[in-house]
Amino acid sequence: MRNAEIKRTTKETNILVKLSLDNCSGSVKINTGIGFFDHMLTAFAVHSGIDLEVNVTGDLYVDGHHTVEDTGIVLGQAFNKALGDKSGICRYGTAFIPMDEALGFCSVDVSGRPFLVFDAEFCDERIGQFDTCLAEEFFRAFAFNAGITLHLKSCYGKNDHHIAEALFKACAHAVKAAVKKNETGEVLSTKGVL
Repeated sequence: MRNAEIKRTTKETNILVKLSLDNCSGSVKINTGIGFFDHMLTAFAVHSGIDLEVNVTGDLYVDGHHTVEDTGIVLGQAFNKALGDKSGICRYGTAFIPMDEALGFCSVDVSGRPFLVFDAEFCDERIGQFDTCLAEEFFRAFAFNAGITLHLKSCYGKNDHHIAEALFKACAHAVKAAVKKNETGEVLSTKGVL
């Protein structure tokens, strides 16, 4: 079973993440203290088909930065732990997701080589209590701690909520394809390891 539970406590955040990539029941429990971020993580879990629990207590009296970035760190660590040696997965996934007038693109390589390309512009500084600049911070923390190469692009859009949601859902569908079990059960690499 590809499951993981990670706890991380710092002076800024206290985070618990539990996830399961297999035999999922649709269980999603998200509480970060930032409503829009909860909405995005819920969308990510539902559209990637994983069971996900995220419970965060952060220094929101400062701002949302530590909460969002640290959640990306712990989610990435849990994702990496659940995949183990990454044998038997399809490795690659790509998705375009429309959200009304917005179109989001994501391509992922579960390679062990962390990298992020993030190409999205937002019109406003905030969506609810979520600072739009933190979308990139979350995805960077997630990619580098999961050990994945992640490319995200907002192809177009006018509504920031739709732009962000298209990106999170595109990431979810790309990840779902990448972690799907392949037919051989072997590592998809000419090197033999990832």
